Amino acid sequence: MIKETVFTNDAIVFGLLMLALGFVFYTESRKTGFWPKFYKYIPGLLMCYFIPAIFSSLNLISDEISKTYFIASRYLLPASLVLLTLSIDLKAVFNLGWKALVMFFTGTIGIIIGGPIAILIISIFSPETVGGAGFDAVWRGLATLAGSWIGGGANQAAMLEIYEFNQELYGGMVLVDIVVANIWMAVILLGIGKRKKIDSWLQADNTAIDELQHKVENFSEKIKRIPTVTDYMLILMCAFVAVGLAHFGSEKISTFLSSHFEIISDPKSALSSFGSGFFWLISIATLIGILLSFTKAKNLEGAGASKIGSVFIYILVATIGMKMDLTKLFENPGLILIGLVWMLIHVILLIVVAKMIKAPYFFLAVGSQANVGGAASAPVVAAAFHPSLATVGALLAVFGYVVGTYGAIACAELMKIASGG
Repeated sequence: MIKETVFTNDAIVFGLLMLALGFVFYTESRKTGFWPKFYKYIPGLLMCYFIPAIFSSLNLISDEISKTYFIASRYLLPASLVLLTLSIDLKAVFNLGWKALVMFFTGTIGIIIGGPIAILIISIFSPETVGGAGFDAVWRGLATLAGSWIGGGANQAAMLEIYEFNQELYGGMVLVDIVVANIWMAVILLGIGKRKKIDSWLQADNTAIDELQHKVENFSEKIKRIPTVTDYMLILMCAFVAVGLAHFGSEKISTFLSSHFEIISDPKSALSSFGSGFFWLISIATLIGILLSFTKAKNLEGAGASKIGSVFIYILVATIGMKMDLTKLFENPGLILIGLVWMLIHVILLIVVAKMIKAPYFFLAVGSQANVGGAASAPVVAAAFHPSLATVGALLAVFGYVVGTYGAIACAELMKIASGG
């Protein structure tokens, strides 16, 4: 049931989101008084996410009605990936090394084992919460969460088809997905403000990350200039022509693959995510950005290409924040508790492995979000560390789509055993 909201016109909704972003950036820029003390502990990015969540919780706006998230994720996200990748040093990205992949796969394994362990733990206190028979069995519904948290929406849909969970009960699983995933994203954003202390505790080696940032910053400083209207037009041309090409390519590729290969058109197939238009949209946009980084287009960074890309990212953050309705935390406490325990296991494993291999918090945060948040939020989290790192989040998120269904099936089978199904 769609809730009643005060503002349903997207022009008004977008205005409120921009009001929230403007408020955060203005207060964060203040050098004296209350705000510097406030932002010392609470990152501005978290507030860009949290204020829209408050608006949603107060029923001022609703992501169920508004199309702003769809527009931001389908148009502004690919545009931002292009602009943030224009000046990337691809060799330096590859030099980030094996720790990025280790943390990504650690996040995947954390989801795979976290589901069955959460079922076993909750069954001790509340066996009815993890029970159910036939197509109403809770483990079948949780399988869709595994698909979402390892890959994305396409993998989630595949798991719903494979395990045939009762669709009348599916809304409860979607609620757990939204609430738990958004709580964890908020925690990650909070941690970004403390990353130096976290990295110190992890004894992390940030050399490769710092080198990538310095290369991009030095290049940007070298070609920096006062931008003209022509510069802005060229930046937006590169961004949105690329978005147009990415949409064209994603439609053609997903349609071709789905119509010619049964293994991709079958929703129950582990390869069905290759039929997802969004998968190809993000992949193509990132590829275009990388290709442009080998041309003179990379000089547009001197006119502020990455800054415009960052603006798009922050708008996306605000629309993601709309999805977090704080009042829903108590609607289905049993299922949400399973989700929280599940996510906690994922987090603990990430921390243990990061400590063992001395991986920076960046790899922990992005490795997790490439699984749990997918292509919509992994670049956001990566860019929060530095705009030049957005590409890393996008590439790992695309990889998540590939392994998502396989990992989710493994998790589902383990949950079936854990629940006695």
